[in-house]
Amino acid sequence: MEQRKPKPNYSKRILALLGNKPAISIADLEENLISSLTLSNAKHALKRSLRGLEEAGLIETHHSGQQTYSRLTREGKRKAYSISLDHENTVFNPAWDGKWRIVLLDLSEDRKSEREGLRYLLKKAGFMLLKNSVWISPYPFEHLFMNIKKDLGLTTELMIFVTDTLDPETEAAFTELLNRL
Repeated sequence: MEQRKPKPNYSKRILALLGNKPAISIADLEENLISSLTLSNAKHALKRSLRGLEEAGLIETHHSGQQTYSRLTREGKRKAYSISLDHENTVFNPAWDGKWRIVLLDLSEDRKSEREGLRYLLKKAGFMLLKNSVWISPYPFEHLFMNIKKDLGLTTELMIFVTDTLDPETEAAFTELLNRL
């Protein structure tokens, strides 16, 4: 019995492409996504995916005089970051560089969905909750969260510290916790 190739997931590909650029023209998206595929209905599938992403509030479309562009919304940026963390080929060096990454997250109740999204990303990046709004990790993902902070305008709501010094009791407790995982 012949195995079928899985259908390409245009939505994830679109989000990944838009996650790397401020905006992309629809023509460039078609060129990037369809040129490598031989599906006869690929163009239609791409348009359907774009419509679905726009309806979900993950992208927005802008028309210039000559072209149509798509870009991520705030929610779309969060989703693109989540996809990049989920991706099986995501590479990071698991060897500890001796530095601790500490993130303070303080978003008010009226921004609960943003707070929950950021907590999800922190967990996916290997951060552990120490106290109510304090997350810690030995993994080098601080640049990801610096970008999220900048993109979402979280000037004082998200604070990131990178240090090589913790008090001995705290470091021992956290190292023990990491070893149990």
